[in-house]
Amino acid sequence: MDKPIFTEVLQIGIVVDDLDAYMKRYHDDYGIGPWLVYDFNKDTVRNMTIRGEKVDYSMKIALCDAHNVQWELIEPTDDRSVYAEFLKQHGPGLHHVALGTENHDDVVKTMAARGNEVIQSGIFHKIGYTYLNTTKDLGFIAEIYHIPEGFELPAPLRTYPPQS
Repeated sequence: MDKPIFTEVLQIGIVVDDLDAYMKRYHDDYGIGPWLVYDFNKDTVRNMTIRGEKVDYSMKIALCDAHNVQWELIEPTDDRSVYAEFLKQHGPGLHHVALGTENHDDVVKTMAARGNEVIQSGIFHKIGYTYLNTTKDLGFIAEIYHIPEGFELPAPLRTYPPQS
């Protein structure tokens, strides 16, 4: 292989059953935070798919940057997403690792040719994200996404700890 498929670790994604409790524990007990909270649903995410089918799903997420990696806590708020499937099958835990790529679309094609299909995708405020079923090859789900140059996250719904 001339070049690596993945260029860097961007994010650790953890599915939880109580977003507020996990934000508090991570921040207060382990110093991981502060957290920015967002809703992902049909009003904030376009082109949502699960295994190639258009499906509206929803979850609350919390993001923070800690130790040079973004951390993401994800609480499914319906039973349609791969997060809800994961929570039902495994309980709270490590769900995915987001990895950088030189070309999002080329990696999706390369992964499909290897049998690592897209299991969930969508576009959140111009960030296209794709989850690849790499568990057979890598032991975890890989997420890749494309962030347009100059993009900044929108203001969060709230933070933890609350900002005064």
